[in-house]
Amino acid sequence: MRSSIGWNRLLNKSNDSNMDIRKLKKLIELLQESDVAEIEIREGEESVRISRHGTIVQSPTTPAPHPPLPPQAFGAVPPAISEPTAAAPDDEPEENLVRSPMVGTLYRSPAPGSEPFVREGGQVKMGDTLCIIEAMKILNQIESDKEGTVVGILVENGQPVEYNQPLFVIE
Repeated sequence: MRSSIGWNRLLNKSNDSNMDIRKLKKLIELLQESDVAEIEIREGEESVRISRHGTIVQSPTTPAPHPPLPPQAFGAVPPAISEPTAAAPDDEPEENLVRSPMVGTLYRSPAPGSEPFVREGGQVKMGDTLCIIEAMKILNQIESDKEGTVVGILVENGQPVEYNQPLFVIE
């Protein structure tokens, strides 16, 4: 059963447009105290869905999540994906590097076993998806901010990445 009971009262619009942790805790408490099975709230561009059934709902633009990899798979690169370069070249101009906007796990394809988003030597346009970085169970598409040729892939599939770490070289 869905319900939309008094959300304006609960969410009290303030000058801050971000959803607040206190509000989320209050939503969870309301869900636990009632017979409501699922709650979905939208504030501007943000939305949250809380469900008793534990189903994960991804936004429509987010590809399906990767299943957990077995521990031995972290060091291996799937055969369909070419071997990336080990480290960022020191002589590479900064404007050619695509850096990680967050800490997480990098995936080069939309699903295990499928073709990678990009390959070395491939052409990319502005806005093309280069990879996915999973952070806190949320899949974030990393898009190209320039047109050009992918001349270097600096990380392996399934590898943890750090904030601001070079991921790709595009010329």
